[in-house]
Amino acid sequence: GTDGSYNTSSATYVGWQWKANGSGSSNEDGSITSTVSANTTAGFSIVKFVGNATSGATVGHGLGVVPKMLTVKDLSVGGSWAVYHAAVGATKYMNLDTTAAAATTTNRWNDTEPTSSVFSLGNENEVNASGRSYVAYCFAEIPGYSSFGSYTGNGSTNGPMIYTGFKPAFVLMKKTSGTANWIMYDATRDPDNFVNKRIYTNLSNAEDPHASNDHVDFLSNGFKQRSAGTVINASGTYIYMAFAENPFGGDGAAPATAR
Repeated sequence: GTDGSYNTSSATYVGWQWKANGSGSSNEDGSITSTVSANTTAGFSIVKFVGNATSGATVGHGLGVVPKMLTVKDLSVGGSWAVYHAAVGATKYMNLDTTAAAATTTNRWNDTEPTSSVFSLGNENEVNASGRSYVAYCFAEIPGYSSFGSYTGNGSTNGPMIYTGFKPAFVLMKKTSGTANWIMYDATRDPDNFVNKRIYTNLSNAEDPHASNDHVDFLSNGFKQRSAGTVINASGTYIYMAFAENPFGGDGAAPATAR
């Protein structure tokens, strides 16, 4: 199409894709029947369901293992992208489209961690209003291909090294102990260290190759913070999700071709 958000003449765009498994099938693992398209090799599923406003409702995700991260979006009305991350836990919540720190509530994930078959919901409108349609994107960790975790910032240009077990192609980070943007880096837009071409899930800003802040090195087995920027390495706790440039293989992941 011709919409300026994705196809203005001569503008440059970036996209990231995760392969699921076709149009999906009915899943009755949870108290709410869902439609699930799951790629268990890559640890990724797309889940559609209709909310029932019941605290303690469960939804099948089709991964066969416990997801490390998931995001849920109401398709019926405007609202935030609700985020669960294993390093934060089900007693807290975050929104992919705001800068807010992780906060405590029982209405989002019902204080219940996901299992190998379902994730749990409270009765908050963002995730489980009666009669509304929702989509969830669910991610499990696959050794050598994906990594989800947390780290502690030190406010130094010699920042922490975060071990993933592979060289990242894509990293998303967010401070959970305070207000900060969700920041994304990738090796396609920025193939050489240091990596500093910032874009955000919660802002409409253009790409920002910051000259003095929020620098990262992509290493053969993880990534290292190279600045004291508040967004990625101030004093405090951060979460991340990362995906490999060349998957090494492992449980459920085919090894990459040597090069």
